[in-house]
Amino acid sequence: MTLHLQLLRHGETELGGGLRGSLDDALTERGWQQMHDGVRGQAPWDLIVSSPLQRCARFAQQLAEQLQLPLTLEAGFQELHFGAWEGQSTAALMHTAADDLGRFWSDPYGFTPPQGEPVADFSRRVLDALERLHQTCSGQRVLLVSHGGVMRLLLARARGLPREQLLNVEVAHGALFGLSVGAGGQLREEG
Repeated sequence: MTLHLQLLRHGETELGGGLRGSLDDALTERGWQQMHDGVRGQAPWDLIVSSPLQRCARFAQQLAEQLQLPLTLEAGFQELHFGAWEGQSTAALMHTAADDLGRFWSDPYGFTPPQGEPVADFSRRVLDALERLHQTCSGQRVLLVSHGGVMRLLLARARGLPREQLLNVEVAHGALFGLSVGAGGQLREEG
């Protein structure tokens, strides 16, 4: 059976843009509004699943309570860990590590930020979590509150993009996308 999954990216965070990764900063007021705007008129869901990082989980908890839905926190859907680049903007990295940033941007699977999580490991982690979700929630409508990197990975796979184009997938704060997840992890984007 098919799992109908809606992906919601967290909103703007208090410590600003850049590579947030494993940093656990809170949403701004605008970030909360972006997420509310993203889901307006989208329910019903059977379940809400969220990354445990507060920029996702606090909104997911509030929405689950409001809609009286079960909530599951799933560490497999956390953002890529950027290692030494965590908390830095790409503009700052252009001054301190331009060549490495360029290698990461052109081939994220082939270059890992210093002390970072390899994208191949990140991909396995996310896809394993997705498979577990498919096994337990097949036939249901699920809202997944997560991060830009998780959403880029899933959307790139659904769109059949080459691995090198992973970072070209645009996912704004509070953006909502639909996916169907079939047997064997087959992904298809839904309007």
